[in-house]
Amino acid sequence: MNLSFFDQFMSPSLLGIPLVLISTLFPALLFPSPNNRWITNRLSTMQTWIIHLITKQLMIPLNKKGHKWALILTSLMMLLLTINLLGLLPYTFTPTTQLSMNMALAFPLWLATLLTGLRNQPSISLGHLLPEGTPTLLIPALILIETISLLIRPLALGVRLTANLTAGHLLIQLISTATTALLSILPAVSILITTILFLLTILEIAVAMIQAYVFVLLLSLYLQENI
Repeated sequence: MNLSFFDQFMSPSLLGIPLVLISTLFPALLFPSPNNRWITNRLSTMQTWIIHLITKQLMIPLNKKGHKWALILTSLMMLLLTINLLGLLPYTFTPTTQLSMNMALAFPLWLATLLTGLRNQPSISLGHLLPEGTPTLLIPALILIETISLLIRPLALGVRLTANLTAGHLLIQLISTATTALLSILPAVSILITTILFLLTILEIAVAMIQAYVFVLLLSLYLQENI
């Protein structure tokens, strides 16, 4: 059976039952279970250090009111980070390559930040739609442009994450296919391409971590504008 390069992005199913929920929640099983002690082993120590570092970086641009979102933002960061990294393993499925899932994460959180601003400081939140000192003739056009840029934010979040991960997975598959095809014809070229594939894999690991961080960081910046 001939498979296309995009078959790897199809949601897995068993007996007609989609398994995307299982593949999304499975990374949570890799974290150590909570214990009565603060630190039980080296793995929990490293996990605590990583969570502390992520929380610190995400809370820097926020004031004290925004610290209430620390649990949500840190949990989202850890979820995206583990899903993106596990998706680079062979014979795995990456849920974050699905635009529907990324939009399901981006839209509610963006809407929550927007509604928070409209509830707590409606005049300041609406004031972002019109820069100070705008000429009278440009007011309608600028309000329209700022409104569109505001409404397109969740779409940009979802598309950015989906496009970067999808492009990386496709590039790895293309190069690995070329490596296999040239192995019997041009072994030297195949070895060279394998080296490139190894470097590309390292790059994709960095991209997986950076994109998870950028997704949550932009949400925290949107939150800062509304608190």
